[in-house]
Amino acid sequence: MGGDQVLLALFVGFVVPAAAEQGRVSVWLLGALVVAAAVLGDSVGYEVGRHAGPRLLASRIARRHQEGIDRATDTLARKGGPAVLLARLTAFLRAVTPALAGAAGMRYRTFLTWNAVGGLLWGIGAVLIGYLAGASWESVASTVGTTGAVVVAAVVVVGLLVWRVRRHRSTPTAA
Repeated sequence: MGGDQVLLALFVGFVVPAAAEQGRVSVWLLGALVVAAAVLGDSVGYEVGRHAGPRLLASRIARRHQEGIDRATDTLARKGGPAVLLARLTAFLRAVTPALAGAAGMRYRTFLTWNAVGGLLWGIGAVLIGYLAGASWESVASTVGTTGAVVVAAVVVVGLLVWRVRRHRSTPTAA
């Protein structure tokens, strides 16, 4: 996940649900939209994998990650639907599992069932975390003032970005 994706995830994952906590957005509508987007997005990924999977897996980028792709494909073959559900917990797997499931020929009904359960758990969880963060934001703001709370939030975001960049730079590249 790049820096711009981290910022987008922070915005969508925390700022928007925090706005729901403050009554500016319906938390129920937000939850429904997040779950629907998660399930529909992964269904598109499944179809991409089903139709273009072999070509994508033969690409240079995929070959650089062949070991991880092989492990993920093996897990999908052994565990099936529960692997789709568990993939929601890891950013990389959340991104590649739908296409791998399609490429591996997993039945769509099986994929959709487990994807919907995972999307429901992940989507509602993400919205609730942001919603609760909104309540915490008000507590922090009342204690240290709005300016102090903004400074704390900025320090956290910058810290996350620095950590991510350092982690990315320290990861050895494939030769």
